Amino acid sequence: MSVRLNKFLAERVGISRREADEAISAGKVLVNDKPAVTGVKVDKNDKVCYNGSIVPFNAVYFYLALNKPVGYVCSRKRQGDTPTIYELLPEKYRALKTVGRLDKDSSGLILLTNDGDFAFSMTHPKFIKHKVYEVGLDRPLEPLHQQMIADFGVELSDGKSQLGLTSLDDSRKLWRVEMSEGRNRQIRRTFGALGYTVVSLERKVFGKYELGELKPGEFIELEDSA
Repeated sequence: MSVRLNKFLAERVGISRREADEAISAGKVLVNDKPAVTGVKVDKNDKVCYNGSIVPFNAVYFYLALNKPVGYVCSRKRQGDTPTIYELLPEKYRALKTVGRLDKDSSGLILLTNDGDFAFSMTHPKFIKHKVYEVGLDRPLEPLHQQMIADFGVELSDGKSQLGLTSLDDSRKLWRVEMSEGRNRQIRRTFGALGYTVVSLERKVFGKYELGELKPGEFIELEDSA
């Protein structure tokens, strides 16, 4: 059975189909030792190389849910003395890519996979994914500011940010934040625009996946991505 090269690369390498097409156009993909062309199909008899490495036709997909601790980055390489989440994983999982990111000061649910189509479906804006965070503020959130964020939205440099808010304690410092977007540091920037500092941020839910009882640094292998 033959399959389009970009789909094959997405499923085997952990990149999106668009990224696969870009790699093909850039000459980073060879089929049977010749530069590949966009739209070509391959089967088990073809030899496919990506960035100098042979990509096997038959692949095993992994889907992990990790409770990222504060103080870890999602990149593969350390940033100075800051550890990466890959140091928490066994060697067999260290080639997986993160599905989205959490910054160093944030914690909670992060997904990893080598299935590019799955990663694309979880992160591309056209696929709406519900996300839930537990957010701690440096001071009580004023009712007016709660209304601004939840009902009207706050203008940021990259557009309006509107978040669902539910108070989690009487101090008005701890909040359940719900959203379907995924802009860079959106929650921190939204509260920051109104003069608040986010002192803790933990992701609890991403799509159908929940953090559950995972402790910081622990992970589980998910059965599938369905």
